[in-house]
Amino acid sequence: MADWVIVVDDDTANLKMAGMILSKENMRVTALRSGQAMLDYIRDNEAPDLILLDILMPDLDGFETYERLRKQERELGKEHTPAIFLTANEDQESETRGLQMGAMDFIRKPLIPEVLSLRVRHSIELIHLQRNLSHEVQKKTRENESLFLHVVQSLADAIDAKDTYTNGHSGRVAAYSREIAMRYGYEENRLSDIYMIGLLHDVGKIGVPDAVINKPARLSTEEFEVIKNHPVMGARILKNIREMPKLAIGARWHHERYGGGGYPDGLVGEDIPEEARIVAVADAYDAMSSRRSYRDILPQEKVREEIEKGRGVQFDPVFADIMLEMIAEDHEYQMREN
Repeated sequence: MADWVIVVDDDTANLKMAGMILSKENMRVTALRSGQAMLDYIRDNEAPDLILLDILMPDLDGFETYERLRKQERELGKEHTPAIFLTANEDQESETRGLQMGAMDFIRKPLIPEVLSLRVRHSIELIHLQRNLSHEVQKKTRENESLFLHVVQSLADAIDAKDTYTNGHSGRVAAYSREIAMRYGYEENRLSDIYMIGLLHDVGKIGVPDAVINKPARLSTEEFEVIKNHPVMGARILKNIREMPKLAIGARWHHERYGGGGYPDGLVGEDIPEEARIVAVADAYDAMSSRRSYRDILPQEKVREEIEKGRGVQFDPVFADIMLEMIAEDHEYQMREN
């Protein structure tokens, strides 16, 4: 596909000259005679590879046009369109201003064909190089995130394997946490974070003896204290992952209670990190909708009653209400251990 350049100049002769020069370079050229015409055009169409923008124009000058373009692109969520200013002045102050605004270059008028061709061609080559590099960085970032998620999932499977009665618990808590966060309004990157926080919320159980985790009878006071230490142990493990410090949040504080009395730190209300408050609801829900050594899956109505009872006491009311909404929609009671 041919490179596309929009030329903006109130002088028809300059438009024809620039169009002729760039067309000979096999470029697609759109000629516009005012800054406002360019703003309207780009608002309603795809952006070009490059804009050639005259500084001295009636109504909107080139600088004001460029500022409005940047604002318009931010409001519409569009990628920034590179620009080169055209000027007949040898004004260093204007050149400095334009470069500070983010312009790629300045081209003097009257236009010299060889100079215009080379400046535009080199600028577009640089733009393509930057975009390709950005694409490769994004691709590698996605690959690394995917690899990291696979490692996290494998670790979550290892955690669940320690407990005979909680097969798939970490994955379900992660999925419920993500759904709660999505309904609450989290953006995609935060949804990815909360999913991994949910996957690793019980990582501290790696340090708990199997005999304690899988004991079919009631735990002794000493054994329960060992279990209660798993949030601290989990946070200690995860805090070393500096690339994602939030992973430790769910591990440490998913057993805190919104109304107080939780562990390990006895935090209350919104002093408990938001992600931990989300995971706490998801974790409790899955505990009730899964089999245990001493009971089967609780009936859905009983689970709903317990969530309602814990609203504002054990759970953040906002996230408890979202969980109740999810329960109400689950007519076939699919959200449970299979």
